[in-house]
Amino acid sequence: MSGDKQTIRVGLIGYGFAGKTFHAPLIRSVPGLALTVVGSSKLEAVRTDIPEATICDPSEVPTHPDVDLVVIASPNESHFPLAAAALQAGKDVVVDKPFTVTLEEARSLAKIAKQHNRLLSVFHNRRWDSEILATKAVLESGVLGEVSHYECHMDRFRPVVRQRWREDPGPGAGLWFDLGPHLIDQALHLFGLPTSVNASFGILRKGGQTDDWAHVQLNYDRLRVILHSSLLVAGGGPRSVLHGTRGSWMKYGADVQERQLMAGMRPTDPAFGYDPDAGILVDGATGTRSELPSPRGQQQMYYAGIRDAILAQQPPSISARDAVAVMAILETSFESGARGQVMPLPLTTEEFSAWSQT
Repeated sequence: MSGDKQTIRVGLIGYGFAGKTFHAPLIRSVPGLALTVVGSSKLEAVRTDIPEATICDPSEVPTHPDVDLVVIASPNESHFPLAAAALQAGKDVVVDKPFTVTLEEARSLAKIAKQHNRLLSVFHNRRWDSEILATKAVLESGVLGEVSHYECHMDRFRPVVRQRWREDPGPGAGLWFDLGPHLIDQALHLFGLPTSVNASFGILRKGGQTDDWAHVQLNYDRLRVILHSSLLVAGGGPRSVLHGTRGSWMKYGADVQERQLMAGMRPTDPAFGYDPDAGILVDGATGTRSELPSPRGQQQMYYAGIRDAILAQQPPSISARDAVAVMAILETSFESGARGQVMPLPLTTEEFSAWSQT
């Protein structure tokens, strides 16, 4: 901590799309967080955007003396070694999604964090999208009765295969490794742990080398959750759907925060996160359709929660427990797709118990 013990010094590793677009502006918008160090080879970009930061090699950030919280926004395979080094150096750690590239690595990081009594969280910022905030509000209102079906789509229209590490074969590559962690975390946040998983994946674009179509079903006792992602969808239908015993609800239009951040809008702007697309509620008995305004998206609240957790020495809202569960479902979904079978969750008794206590 800095001298006043209330300012947390943040070291960011990586200044590519995730680091520049999401982490840096969100961190800098939260009082009590100071982005003091950036580990990146993009010297000019960092100097221009964050002139007050010290720039160094990414490998130096985990042990840097002017850093309390290490944020890792580097390529997927580097997440585990960088996070382990930071935790062992006594730093608190935030890891961009996917948390790791294997469940074994996720469990190892959780163990290291516990041994060193450090905060460990994964950056599932989409929990603070207007769409997810709206979904949670509808569920908590009870207006749909007993909900039996939830469906969420994260689709893109990118028909041409690009030469980049996310689309080249290798650990942590492919569409589901990119967007699946968000979709899985949303389901866990809204409904808790499923009992089993079944999945299907495809490479549908000419020249594709990694999955670009994913359809994953999470099975609960009296609920089915459908998570879908494709790179060949232009326009498409609703992004989120809920069906229940009293009616249905649907939400069109993607959350605006990513576009706003890419355009340079700061999270402190009064227009930030405002979603003009209302949800549509359909009464099951009458067929009447009505609009429900969408809450304002607030992804900066992820880092506000990290700040509060560090200062109060409490678990963050998205903890290592959540990170391990997401990785378990992610890994199981790939196994299910390869085998063509419904698969149970490979969590330990202790891991299941951590969920049953909340």
